[in-house]
Amino acid sequence: MTISNTPAMARNPKYIVFTDWDGTVTLTDTNDHLTDNLGLGPERRRWLNLQILDGNWTFRDAFKSMLDSVDTPFDECVEMIKRDVKLDPGFEKFYYWAKANNIPVVVVSSGMKPIIYALLEHSLGKEAAEDIDIIANDTLVREDGSWDIIWRDDTDFGHDKSICLKPYNQLGDNRPVLFYCGDGVSDVSAAKETDLLFAKEGRDLITYCEREDVKYTTFGGFRDIHKVVQGIVEGHGTIDQAVENS
Repeated sequence: MTISNTPAMARNPKYIVFTDWDGTVTLTDTNDHLTDNLGLGPERRRWLNLQILDGNWTFRDAFKSMLDSVDTPFDECVEMIKRDVKLDPGFEKFYYWAKANNIPVVVVSSGMKPIIYALLEHSLGKEAAEDIDIIANDTLVREDGSWDIIWRDDTDFGHDKSICLKPYNQLGDNRPVLFYCGDGVSDVSAAKETDLLFAKEGRDLITYCEREDVKYTTFGGFRDIHKVVQGIVEGHGTIDQAVENS
């Protein structure tokens, strides 16, 4: 397996933390924030999320409908996100602890890379923003400021998060322990590709896990994730002990 499709293996880590971005690293979902305040509004957005969970809409089509309702220029959207959205208060400490222990933190998002990078740089600085690998959709921004999402792949997810995790599962003896942290419908494709899934309490990912009998442990914030991951890394606990619905 080459580094090109397993870039987090560059320093031969024994553990990798993959994490969703919106509502997981951030306290507010950036795409929901744009849609609710500049687009079709929270009621229609929540209805679309339920349609995804029930299988009536694909994530790709529903998400595109949400984003298409936002006609604010892209640079203004970015500034709004930087002004209004904060990171989970435990993420910064967790990231620097992981970095010091050769544990890559990889953002795997159905959002847009330019927005994620801008908020990371605003919150943690340029060095951290460049260090954290961001696997996400992109954005086409036109001269007049109008914009469209550029999907990462052709799947019904627009970005099937399981695709970037699967090569790590095929590493054989060199395979590290894989953690994944998520909260919503965009994370369901990655849920079965990890050794330990952290599902945010009270969110849609838990509904999916219960329905599909996927093992998980709940978290309220990154302080919870930090405690569990550090315990496993330092030998104070095991993955089996961490699973809540075994």
